[in-house]
Amino acid sequence: MGCSKNLVDSEVLLRQLEKGKWKVVHDGDGSGYDAVVINTCGFIHDAKQESIDMILDYADAKTRGDIGRLYVMGCLSEKYHQELQAEIPEVDRFFGKFDLKALAEELKVTFHPQLMHERVITTPSHYAYLKISEGCNRRCGFCAIPEMTGKYQSRTIESLVEETRFLTGKGVRELLVIAQDLSYYGRDIYKKTMLGPLVQALGEVEGIEWIRIHYLYPSQFPYDVLPLMNSHPKVCRYLDLPLQHIADPVLKLMKRNTSETQIRELICRIREEVPGVALRTTMMTGYPGETPEDFEKLCRFVEEIRFDRLGVFPYSHEEGTYAWKKLQDDVPEEVKQSRADTIMRLQQDISLDINQKRTGQKLKCIIDRKEGEFYIGRTEFDSPEVDGEVLITAKDKLAPGDFIDVEITAAEEFDLYGRVV
Repeated sequence: MGCSKNLVDSEVLLRQLEKGKWKVVHDGDGSGYDAVVINTCGFIHDAKQESIDMILDYADAKTRGDIGRLYVMGCLSEKYHQELQAEIPEVDRFFGKFDLKALAEELKVTFHPQLMHERVITTPSHYAYLKISEGCNRRCGFCAIPEMTGKYQSRTIESLVEETRFLTGKGVRELLVIAQDLSYYGRDIYKKTMLGPLVQALGEVEGIEWIRIHYLYPSQFPYDVLPLMNSHPKVCRYLDLPLQHIADPVLKLMKRNTSETQIRELICRIREEVPGVALRTTMMTGYPGETPEDFEKLCRFVEEIRFDRLGVFPYSHEEGTYAWKKLQDDVPEEVKQSRADTIMRLQQDISLDINQKRTGQKLKCIIDRKEGEFYIGRTEFDSPEVDGEVLITAKDKLAPGDFIDVEITAAEEFDLYGRVV
C-alpha cells in the first residue's frame, strides 16, 4: 500500500522470500494463500484508512479459512503497532517498516543482507524505482514521516550503481530516482550534497536510457543536477519539486524553511538552466491558519507559474506532527476540498493549453502497454502512474520498453495523441 518507496521495500522482501523457496504473488487476490503480508501506508488519513480496510478484508478471509497466516508491516504498523494489535487480533504478527529480517525469519526464511540490492520487480519490467535513502531530517509541520522512518540515511553511490546494474539485467531501461528528500542526499555520509555525482554515476550504467528525478525539497536545492539535466542524454528534463504552498504565513506554519521569494528565484533558475524542463509539484489546501487571502495567493501563483504537472491534497491533521501538537485544525473539511478542487480546475486549463502547444511536435516516447487500438506511452515529461500518457497509433507492432519517435496529433487536458514517425 502507499508510495513507491513502500513498493521498493516490498520488492526487496519478495526477493528474500523467493530465495527462501516461497512461491510469492504480488498484489494477489482470491484465496488459498498460506500467508499474506500487507505492507501499509501511514502518511495521511485516506491512505491509513485504505491500509486498515485491506487488513480487515484479509482478517475476514482468515476467519473464513480462505488464507493461512496474516502479517502486517510498514509505516502504519510502525506508528500504531500496539493499537492495531489490540483492535485486529486476527493478525498473527505486526512488523515495523524496517523489520524485513524479522518477517523473513517468521516465515522460516534465512535473510541474506548481501542480496538487499536485488529485488523482484513488480512494475512493468522496463522501468523501476531506485530508493537512494531512508528517513528524513526535515520537520515539516504536516508530516509524520520522520517519526516513522527516523533520521536521513543515504546509501552509498557504489551500492546504488550495483543495484542499477541488477535492474538493467532484468530489462529496466528507465530509472525513477526516489527518496523522502533527494535534496539532502549525501550530506550524512559524504558531508556534502552528492545527488549530482550520483546521477552522473547512474548515467554511466549500460542499459539505462532515462533517469527521472522525484521529490527534490526546495530548501538547500542541489543545483549541480541542473547542468546534467540540461546536457546529459539520459537525464530527463523533468523535476518533481513538492512546494506545498506559496504564501509566507502558511510556509512558516508548515516549517518549510523557505519563502515565496526563494521559491520564485528557484523556479526561475531551474527554467533558465534547463530550457523546456517539465516541473511537477504538489500543493496543500486548508493547512491550519490558511486564510482566504493565502489561498487566493496560491491560486494566482499556480496561474502565473503554469506548472506542467500538479497534484493537490486537502490537509490531513496527523497525530504526532507539529501541526497536531501546536495548531488548531481550523479550516472546515468542505473548505479544504473546495479549495483543492479550485486548484485542480485551474491546473486542468493550464495542462490543456500546455498539451495543445505540443501538437505537431516530435517527441521521444517509451511504450508502457497496449490498450485496445492504442499503444500507451510516455514522454520524458511524464512519470508513470502520476502524469499523463500518449495514446499512439502504429502500423508496426511495438513492445513495452521500446523507445520510439512520435508526432503529436491531438491533445486533451492530461493526455496526448500521436503517431509513430
